[in-house]
Amino acid sequence: MSAKKILPLLLLGSALLFSRNMIGLNINTEDIEVEAAMDINNFAEYTNGTMFIADANFINTKDDSLFGIGLSAHNSFQGQVMEGLSLGLGARFVHLDNFSAIPLMAEASYAATLADSLPAASFSLALLYAPSVLSFDEAENYFEFRAEAGMEVISAVSLYVGYRNIDVEYTGYSSETFNSSLYGGLKMSF
Repeated sequence: MSAKKILPLLLLGSALLFSRNMIGLNINTEDIEVEAAMDINNFAEYTNGTMFIADANFINTKDDSLFGIGLSAHNSFQGQVMEGLSLGLGARFVHLDNFSAIPLMAEASYAATLADSLPAASFSLALLYAPSVLSFDEAENYFEFRAEAGMEVISAVSLYVGYRNIDVEYTGYSSETFNSSLYGGLKMSF
């Protein structure tokens, strides 16, 4: 493994050690992703209701690697009608070889407790987009779509399946798909 791939893994590993919210690993036959998210409200002693999340991920495919780090604000709906729905907005820095971008991010997640005897289920969608003004090096734009469904199998441990599509466009070239795949994974929250 090259030094360019080891450094992001070490940085992500360090983030995982200090994570107070979630770590996850997802795989398929061709790639692996390690992700971490941390509730940073505790560090700022912020208790207004909006949850601020710092997150990082590293995707290693057979052809290339992508490292991302982001910050987002999430708020949950309260009441009978929208109980379990959370919306988030933020930004993330992503980097590949000769490609960097700061896509804006919108996320929605729904956590459903179907019955006391059934495990909790969750569903989430995420969209990230960086136009040319937020793309650097040889980048023209960046687009990412994710959809996931998960189920808590043990308290604070979830299994999930998902789909991700990441398109990158380099200056002077047409858009190319960095990764388009189904995956399965495990997330632990603490």
